[in-house]
Amino acid sequence: MLESADETASRSLATVLENGTTPGAGVLFQLLRDGLPRTRAQLATETGLARSTITQRVDALLGSNLIGPADKAASTGGRPPARFAFNPGARVVLAADIGATHARLAVTDLAGAMLAEARGALEVASGPEKVLDWVATTGQQLLEESGHLPQLLGVGIGLPGPVEHSTGRPVNPPIMPGWDGYDVQGHLRDRFGVVALVDNDVNIMALGEHFTQWSSAPHMMFVKVATGIGSGLISDGRLHRGAQGAAGDMGHVQVPRGAKVPCRCGNEGCLEAVASGAAIAAQLSARGIDATSSRDVVTHARAGSVDALQLLRQAGRDIGDVLAAAVSLFNPSVIVVGGSLSRAGEHLIAGVREVVYLRSLPLATQHLRIVQSHTGDRAGIIGAAVMVIDHALSPAQVDSLI
Repeated sequence: MLESADETASRSLATVLENGTTPGAGVLFQLLRDGLPRTRAQLATETGLARSTITQRVDALLGSNLIGPADKAASTGGRPPARFAFNPGARVVLAADIGATHARLAVTDLAGAMLAEARGALEVASGPEKVLDWVATTGQQLLEESGHLPQLLGVGIGLPGPVEHSTGRPVNPPIMPGWDGYDVQGHLRDRFGVVALVDNDVNIMALGEHFTQWSSAPHMMFVKVATGIGSGLISDGRLHRGAQGAAGDMGHVQVPRGAKVPCRCGNEGCLEAVASGAAIAAQLSARGIDATSSRDVVTHARAGSVDALQLLRQAGRDIGDVLAAAVSLFNPSVIVVGGSLSRAGEHLIAGVREVVYLRSLPLATQHLRIVQSHTGDRAGIIGAAVMVIDHALSPAQVDSLI
């Protein structure tokens, strides 16, 4: 099971106490992030801290509005003790999910619940200034109209290309001319005056799917199959980005069926070159069927096109070739398949399952589930919010905030 918030906080408390220091309010707050109301006495029992220390920390958190009064606990005689719980409405986050030809914005509370939302047709190839100005202007309007501008805690954004997360700068993104090395964090930080975090779209989709559906699965893969193919890795309950943020780039792994098929990355035989939405659309077009995008592939599949269904099943097998190796290396308990092509029905996932269960070791697949995304097109926007929330509500950031 994934370590719960109170287990994480208890472990943090134990580490701090072993070092001979008294934990701050930020560490104590982690216990309360699970939303369960507690009294001061209960907090003292769970943490082993003195009642006077608990009172100081609780008062500081109440002053920040990160926690608030809950219903009173049952009395054993006399005045019932007050209880306190996490207040998700204390602050808000502005989250943005940028695709190749669209953008989605949302204002969320600290539990990831959407409070306001906007969408727009936007070409990422039009450059960072135009796209980020739209994000800033539309985001400002959303915050003002919903009355949450003064509560803004941070901004999170997902981009459809490789991103160095530590700096927030895109790195040689193939479909994003003008974005290479651009200071996305700085642009948004200057506009809003709060922390801004950036990651690639598949990573934030993995975060969103894990947060909403699979929080009890510490090891999960999220595979996006759309115009391109990529994956996000959740390891021990945390997003695994790798040394330069390139972990999960499965779309450019060579597959047997791709021999001599050119890929947009400059190599040949990549998974993306034979199994992506763009690749399947090209194969349908070569058969005389009108298709230019992933959306067209899905439309033909839902209409019962045998050609589309056969190509989707084969794409699933090709993806399964790569995932079978990933299952042996990473040993996830859940593989979630999302992206636009996943909406075409079970044929894609059936092809994935066919190969993964055949070629992976029985021990690695004993409890493995391969499922379609439940969160759908909301995964990215939720994940962008979660990225900021987890950063902003960490013990050190909470201590700074209060």
